[in-house]
Amino acid sequence: MSHLLGNLFILSAPSGAGKSSLIKALLEKYQSDSCPMQVSVSHTTRAPRPGEVDGQHYHFVDREKFESLIDAKAFFEWAEVFGNYYGTSRVTIEDTLSKGIDVFLDIDWQGARQVKQQLPEARGIFILPPSTAVLHERLKGRGQDSDEVIETRMQKAVDEMSHYDEADFVLINDNFDDTLEQLYAIVNAARCEQRNQQHRHAGLIADLLDKKSS
Repeated sequence: MSHLLGNLFILSAPSGAGKSSLIKALLEKYQSDSCPMQVSVSHTTRAPRPGEVDGQHYHFVDREKFESLIDAKAFFEWAEVFGNYYGTSRVTIEDTLSKGIDVFLDIDWQGARQVKQQLPEARGIFILPPSTAVLHERLKGRGQDSDEVIETRMQKAVDEMSHYDEADFVLINDNFDDTLEQLYAIVNAARCEQRNQQHRHAGLIADLLDKKSS
């Protein structure tokens, strides 16, 4: 695979840790022509939640369609979580990165591991809550799930959080604004890495190093 001008950021976290809200706020505050970013829209077999729009939040498909895409090797990564499939389109991700657009994947640790195996330069970022009590209150405050579902998600969170050490960066989402600034610092630093600047500003660097111009 040739050098990709954009950076791929993989955000993982237990449900309720705030990763989706952080990504949304990041794009709203820092998206610009000089720093293009977008969220990858995954495929899933789960039913849409209230307010979710097909093609905007997820591509909602049935199990038969999803499994046909698996067979066609159409996914960059895929996993089954809580009885539903989730997957990321390989072609879409590679095409977006080739245009110099940073892409954010909102996926679990299983998907993150698959992506890192295929694209080691992708940055893994794990979001942790400040405590289990806060995590429980955030899940309860959504008002979308029953007490039984919340308890299941809390149990799942323990397993999810045990994989934090597979990420390159770990953020504790205690103060949302502070965590958002930390997330942007990671994004900004990645864009300034030598290998990215070398490709993004090849013409400028060539001119600066041209002895004839001095």
